[in-house]
Order: sequence, then C-alpha cells, then structure tokens
Amino acid sequence: MATASKRERILPRMIEEEMRESFLDYSMSVIVQRALPDVRDGLKPVHRRILFAMYEMGLNPDRPYKKSAAVVGDVLGKFHPHGDSAVYDALVRMVQTFSMRMPLVDGQGNFGSVDGDPAAAYRYTEARLTSIAVELLDDIEKETVNFQPNFDGQRQEPVVLPARYPNLLVNGSSGIAVGMSTNIPPHNLHEVAAGVRQLVVDPDCTVDDLMRHISGPDFPTGGFVIGCDGIEKMYREGRGRVVMRGRVVKEERRGGREQLIVTELPYTVSKTKVIEQIAGLARKGRAEDISDIRDETDRDGMRLVIELKRGADPANVVALLYRATSLQTTFGAHLLALDNGQPRDFDLKQMLEQFRDHRLEVIQHRSRYDLEKAEAERHIIEGLIAALDHIDEVIDIIRASKDRKEASGRLQDQFGLSQVQADAILNMR
Repeated sequence: MATASKRERILPRMIEEEMRESFLDYSMSVIVQRALPDVRDGLKPVHRRILFAMYEMGLNPDRPYKKSAAVVGDVLGKFHPHGDSAVYDALVRMVQTFSMRMPLVDGQGNFGSVDGDPAAAYRYTEARLTSIAVELLDDIEKETVNFQPNFDGQRQEPVVLPARYPNLLVNGSSGIAVGMSTNIPPHNLHEVAAGVRQLVVDPDCTVDDLMRHISGPDFPTGGFVIGCDGIEKMYREGRGRVVMRGRVVKEERRGGREQLIVTELPYTVSKTKVIEQIAGLARKGRAEDISDIRDETDRDGMRLVIELKRGADPANVVALLYRATSLQTTFGAHLLALDNGQPRDFDLKQMLEQFRDHRLEVIQHRSRYDLEKAEAERHIIEGLIAALDHIDEVIDIIRASKDRKEASGRLQDQFGLSQVQADAILNMR
C-alpha cells in the first residue's frame, strides 16, 4: 500500500516544459539576485548586503577596522546564503582604488594589485566603510526605503539604499546574466553631480545638455579616451564602444638614447599582461627598437620603463604598442540595469531621471518620518505641560493610586490625556 500511494504522488510532465520553466526561473534569479545592479543605488544584492551588514556592525570611517572574516561571516549568516568567496570577492573589489572610482570599503592589508595579484585571505585583511559609502546609507534608519525579509525570514534587509549620489554612474558596474550583460563605465563625481543639478533645474533638458557637464567616463586607472563617437553613442543609445589608451611619455637618457615610460593603463588592464605582450613582440622580432623593459613601479605611482635602441623613433614604437598590446583597448559600454526588478536599457538622461525620482521619494519619506517624530514629541510635551500646570493634583493622584495602571487611568480621566502622555508623566522622576 505504501508503494502504491507513493506512485500516486508522481505526476507525469513533459521534459520540455520542465526544462523551459526551470531555466526561466534560474535566468530571472541570476538577473535579479546576482548579475545586474539596481538603477537607483547602482548596487547588486551582494554589495548592498555587505554595506548594510557593515553599517549594522558599526564599521563607520571613524571606528576601528574589523577583520574581513567577521564581515563575510555576518553577511553570510544574516543576508546572503551563498559561498564565502562570492562575498569576499565583492568586498575586495569595493576596496580596490584601481577598480572603483570611489571605493566604498576602506581596507587594511593586501587587497590585490593592478598587476592582477590576488587579495590575501579574509582572515588576514581588515575593513570598514568609507565616507562616501556612508552617504549611500544616510537616513536609512528614517524609513526612507522599503525593507524585505531575509532568506530565512528572521530579519529585514533593504530593497535599495537611500543613495545620496548616483553611484551607478560614479562607480560603474559590470555583470553577465543569462542572455544579457551590463558594462557601465565609472564617471567623475563632480561632473555627474553637475548633470543631476542640470536635470533638476531643467527637467526637459536633452542628452546633449547633460553632456556639457558629463564629458565622458573617468576611469580610476587614468589613461585617455580616444574620440567622442563611442561616448555619444553610449549616452544617446545606451550602447557604445569607448577606445581607451594608456599614458606613455618620452624621457631622454644619457648618450642620446631615449626611453618610454608608461604611467597609466587602460581600465581593467593589468601591468603584468602588458609586460608579457611587449616581451612577446620582442621575441617575435616585431619590436626591434626596444632594448629592454623593466618595472620600476613603487608607492609613488606606476612606472613601466621601455628602453629604446639608439636611433629608434619613439613615435613608431608608441604606435606599435598601441596597435599590438593592451595599452590600447576598447570598453564595450552597455547601460543596462534593473528598473523595479526588470532589466532595462537606459540612455544618460533616463539613468539620471531614475536617480532623481528615487531621491525625491527618499526625501519625502524622510520628511514624513521627521514630521511624525516631531508631532509625537509635541504630543508628549503638551501632556507634561498639563501635568506641570496641575502638579500638586497629579502628585496626589499618583500617591492615592495602588499601582501604575490605576494612576495612568485616573490621570487620563482627570486631565483628558492620552495613554502615551500619562505614561510620560509617570516616567518623570
């Protein structure tokens, strides 16, 4: 009988339908919960959870650092039911000055390098919030954003952060979902703020009007952006190819020889990769004018030295390096983000409009919270004033009552007070 009843619970189902529905569910989970940022605060769920967990832990810029292992454990236990490496990798990136235009986490220890070196294990490093990360969380305690239950329903986590600045444009974002990807370059905070100000003053402004303030991406590793066509296409259509070049300067050496110095690299390009590519060109006989290459980078900045042979033309060598190595590369921009949980392409104006509307909503919620708090305080103060005006009578009522409940009821009846006011009076020493 047990076998028969077990068989009755088996439902036949076409494998095509099961695969289709399961894959769609998985796709949406990747899109919404992992790969794409929210257009309002520019954060993916893992980054938002890290910042909120650090905020709850009190890891403000003026407080001591705490082990990254403690942060990762707190995020895993409370908000993010995934692997610890996923959380720590996201934390590491938020520390790196060569990855983020405005880092959101202040790290102490080895958090990797532009050479592609990995970060130390989380038991060795320490972290706390940066000042600009606090601006993303500012006023979150004033019911400015919606909260949702965490994975086990034991606590609440924010759906989005209040975000006092457009983090999505300032720090950019990249992610590969199922069937779609996003790649938003970082920008200069002052330029983006000027663009938001323009949009607030003139809601009917065009993308061209905004581009007078936001001239293009501002990559944390420096370098140059070549041409404006890719930038304009990105801002107007949401997609564009931005050509980046590293900064190469010429230096004179003794004996009439010259050398090239690479001081800045294109965004996401590692110095080790560039050195390997130049060495490969030399081995293949394509860089005969290069006599030596060495890395003199120190704490004062990047310095990759390329020595040239006597009589070599530096301009020809630079052109070869841009053509044959990652000193010139392309950033394939795609302004894709989540709008109310749905992936959507944006142009520059639409992205700033989403931030503006979000901030208006946050300010309205904050003002409502402050008003309700002020009205509650006024209500209590009015009760205290009424008690002071009849202080002898209040004392007599309290002394004549056998317990707190009776005293509260008699005060309410005698002076027309609310229970909150009566409790405030009884709490007075």
